[in-house]
Amino acid sequence: MSKTDWNMKTFMKGASILTISAIIVKLLATVYRVPFQNLVGDKGFFIYQQVYPFIGIFIVWTSYGFAVAVSKLLAGSASNGEAKAIKRVAFLYLAGLSISFFIILMTFAPFFAQAMGDPELVSLLRAGAYIVLVMPMLAVLKGSFQSEGRMTPVAVSNVGEQVLRVAIILIGTWVAVRAGASLYKAGEVAMWGAVIGQALGVVILALFYRNAYKGPHVHVDTWRIVKELTFVSLSVSASSLILLLFQMADSFMIYNILLAKGFVADAAMEMKGVYDRGQPLVQMGILIASTLALAIVPLIAHHAAKKEGRGAEPFIQLTFRTAFLFGWAAAIGLAFVLPYVNEMLFETRDGSVALIIFAFQIFWLSLILPLTAILQGAGKVKIPTLLLLGGLVVKILANQLLVPLLNVTGAAIAGNIGFAAIAFGLLLYFKTVWPMKLAPFRFYGWLLFATLAMAAVIFPWMLVADQILFDDLSSRIGATLTALTAVVLGAGVFLVVVMKSRIMAEKEWYLLPFGKRLARVQLRLTKNRR
Repeated sequence: MSKTDWNMKTFMKGASILTISAIIVKLLATVYRVPFQNLVGDKGFFIYQQVYPFIGIFIVWTSYGFAVAVSKLLAGSASNGEAKAIKRVAFLYLAGLSISFFIILMTFAPFFAQAMGDPELVSLLRAGAYIVLVMPMLAVLKGSFQSEGRMTPVAVSNVGEQVLRVAIILIGTWVAVRAGASLYKAGEVAMWGAVIGQALGVVILALFYRNAYKGPHVHVDTWRIVKELTFVSLSVSASSLILLLFQMADSFMIYNILLAKGFVADAAMEMKGVYDRGQPLVQMGILIASTLALAIVPLIAHHAAKKEGRGAEPFIQLTFRTAFLFGWAAAIGLAFVLPYVNEMLFETRDGSVALIIFAFQIFWLSLILPLTAILQGAGKVKIPTLLLLGGLVVKILANQLLVPLLNVTGAAIAGNIGFAAIAFGLLLYFKTVWPMKLAPFRFYGWLLFATLAMAAVIFPWMLVADQILFDDLSSRIGATLTALTAVVLGAGVFLVVVMKSRIMAEKEWYLLPFGKRLARVQLRLTKNRR
């Protein structure tokens, strides 16, 4: 595809393909943790979650951040020869980083495991280290396709690697558990699943790849390319990395603090494993926010560049209101039904208080992800990145203060404090870039009313369902039926109030992914008022 063919229509089509694949990938990444926890229990889940941030951070940084950075450099290249030279520099630079990181993880795995309080994590860290070796090719190939607007290969690769990864993790773990292997061996199998999945991603991209850059290399400023690759990759992936960095802080702190308080090792592991149940719940809750960041931001970038019309402001306001609306609904709705969801997914209601607090992170992240993406789209990357790192420091300090007092509940509160600090910081900075009103006062008023209406309906329903309707069923089946019916009832009431209030116009629903049906429902609900 020539660069002259790469227009807005092509870009939006590619963005739509990438958005759909991202939703599938995030669903798979979230959902597999539930059967995995059911197979290995809270202790086994603790073992896996302790190590996952190490490889997760590198995967996000390279396969997302570096791919975007490579794409940006290639899109701005003046010739095919320059593009080819850029790809060579990018590959060699990332290969050097990958090999260095691999050596560090393999060599210092005992040190990291000891620092996390569990020397037996060494084998998992070393198994996960192999994933970094496939990252250079994955990042450069993704960046090449994205620079040409060819999103289908990237989407197929993303989904393919995730499907294989989840299949290996679940089947491999089931076989390991049935064979009587240790929980650490089951965790090692899960790490290898991630490695093999990423390798398949590279194979898929390589099959799609055709070298469109014939001709000799030309001279490029290698140092400039390395600096831009580093800066762009870290800044664009910072908002995605922050959740993993918070997890890594918890990996090093919670278990050690619990041991220092006098908990025996198994009890501390299980307590941290129960706390880790919150991770898939939050990832599911922020699905709409991360989808918004992928789908709406290209529209904002396009309209911001236009000299005529209203520009990007209406799309920025729409993004904020949608993120606030669905982030709040997901966080408060999950908090209302969490004890039942906890038992439905993870067999027990253990740690429900901590998980209710944990669930509110969905709201803060639902604001952080799109706001960061909008600012990055406008070229504002330094301050948002510093704010994200500042929030991490707040989380670490709050952990140190609150976990000794409140155990994992303290860690959940600390996470909310850290994310809230980032969200408020971003909003204040956002106002200096775009001094606009993001939402009218009536928007917040109607959201409060919708929340109260939802609470007024689902709390009596859960009481009746749990104590009377499903009392004769097994505890987990009863919790499942109570949770699912309460979610449907609560979501229905919340959406009806929101739609009757028309704080989102029909034409705005149409701009959102999968919003056409919601627009039609709102038209029917409000037809007598029009």
